[in-house]
Amino acid sequence: MIKLYFHPTPNPFKIALYLEETGTPYEVIPVDTRKGEQHTEQYKKINPNSKTPALQDGDVTVFDSTAILLYLSDKVGKFLPPDTPKDKSEMLQWLMFIATGIGPYCGQSVHFKHFAPEPKEYAVNRYDFEAWRHWNIIEERLSKHPYMLGDTYGIVDMALWPWVRMITRILNEDAFKSLPNVKRFLDEVSERPAAKRALELQSKHEFKTTLDDDARKAMFPSNERLKKAGA
Repeated sequence: MIKLYFHPTPNPFKIALYLEETGTPYEVIPVDTRKGEQHTEQYKKINPNSKTPALQDGDVTVFDSTAILLYLSDKVGKFLPPDTPKDKSEMLQWLMFIATGIGPYCGQSVHFKHFAPEPKEYAVNRYDFEAWRHWNIIEERLSKHPYMLGDTYGIVDMALWPWVRMITRILNEDAFKSLPNVKRFLDEVSERPAAKRALELQSKHEFKTTLDDDARKAMFPSNERLKKAGA
């Protein structure tokens, strides 16, 4: 059976959603990143990048959420566009846009707004600007099509949905007023039974919620280098 190494953050939710949508049997292996479980030697053998998600399928191990989505969609053969060069290139370009744009810039926006020490005005401005720029591109796309690849729901939408859920934290509380089509997309996908089942994984497993010194050390190991430099 497939093993999904999971923490309730956007990238692992992509994979849970795909597995739930396709009815693929899987086992959840919780990885509590606030406890530092992603840094254990055992886990680094599965994902040398010390991130979630990761996936094991028999003797196949895959890390990085986009790579996992592509692996699963190739294996299962569902929620893919037509097998033409044009359709496949559209799928890949939007998947990579989410992987290299939405994910990193939104992640950094959240980090500098909510976790980074002062001074941080420059970083907050940069990543907030870029996050907004990326989401406006998505808004424009969804103003023309119900889903990212047109009229049909597929893996690009599954890759996007967990990040849409975070928009008010990434941008601001009123962000959806400027992104009505993104909000329409969120509401529609969130009502899918598979999405609801994927979200239930967060309550089925215990994860540390406090952000104490140990959690900060596990989540932001670069801060330890600053401490050493200032010692």
